[in-house]
Amino acid sequence: MPHLHEKIDFTVSIFIVKANKVLFIFHKQLNRWLPIGGHIELDENPEEAAIREAKEESGLEVELVGNRPPLDKEDGFIPLLNPGYLDIHRIKEPHWHIGMVYFARVKSGEVKLNVEEHKDIQWLGEKDIEDILWGLSKPLKFYARQALQKIR
Repeated sequence: MPHLHEKIDFTVSIFIVKANKVLFIFHKQLNRWLPIGGHIELDENPEEAAIREAKEESGLEVELVGNRPPLDKEDGFIPLLNPGYLDIHRIKEPHWHIGMVYFARVKSGEVKLNVEEHKDIQWLGEKDIEDILWGLSKPLKFYARQALQKIR
């Protein structure tokens, strides 16, 4: 999806865990390993965006993990699952993303590479996450380790 605003957009990152490994993709445009994720579209909430992005980018149906306020839906009100973390990161000056970081487990499906957006897709274990071969940033390593701790 194209940027909605020239300076800032809201995005989701989903650290999907299966068998003590986290799913990463090699992003064609950014030329680096990243978790599944993307922009929140105007007609969806962050949870919907995370589930959609997981399906589009990996072929997997996922269940988001976290806490939800103990409130019922009402007309004009939907209690959302708390993301694991929030951050803001620069994509390219002057554009920034406010990122909602979610953790998820696989419900069903088989991993399928989205060749339009990615060069590769891999499950990385705890040792892989630390390996310089993958070139993961400190924040991505932290989020991946957190996902592995929360989903065992």
